Amino acid sequence: MSHESSVPSTLYEVTASMHAVFVDVCAAREKGLVLSRQVIQHSSRSIRAIHRRDVSSAKSALEEAGRVTRELRELFETHPSLYWAGYVHDSQKEYVEAAVMYAIVQRQAIPSPQELAVELPAYLNGLAEAASESRRYVLDLLREQNTGAAQQVLGMMDDIYFELITFDFPDAVTGGLRRTTDSLRAVLERTRADLTVTLVQQRFQESLQLFQERMQTDQT
Repeated sequence: MSHESSVPSTLYEVTASMHAVFVDVCAAREKGLVLSRQVIQHSSRSIRAIHRRDVSSAKSALEEAGRVTRELRELFETHPSLYWAGYVHDSQKEYVEAAVMYAIVQRQAIPSPQELAVELPAYLNGLAEAASESRRYVLDLLREQNTGAAQQVLGMMDDIYFELITFDFPDAVTGGLRRTTDSLRAVLERTRADLTVTLVQQRFQESLQLFQERMQTDQT
């Protein structure tokens, strides 16, 4: 008697149904990877547009990133193991970074994780990444001598940092937030130093100009 014929027929039925499940899971995984990459790409385009001061393109790319993020969430509603595999977290983090950057630049309220439909660890890490990315925006403002706007953005960066350091929980729970927050602290220190130097130089130039104007007035 062959080995195949000695196996109960019910076992073949069980394994056949299992094969069908794995086919479905693999198909969902492949689609999920594609959607995750799309979220990251749209988010990156939004951030690039923000730095170019192209508000319309930034908003359009951000909305597309949000749409795909929600589609990815719906896709994995019946596949929780895939949803928590890691790459969804990464794409959500990039989306949060773009959304928060847009809010900072547009002086809007920071969107909540519920509004963005993302998980809390991805949201917190995205907040930190957005604050770090804002350094580049501050430097652009300083080059334009727009120190007022630069101080406002730095203030938002500070607010984000001081909120994040209150989440003193294990990295396994927060998705490695402590490391990201430590990096943000270093970025904040450099940005504050750059802003301070610019302000000191600006005040010196204003004082020098005022002195020269007084000298010209005295001579006349």
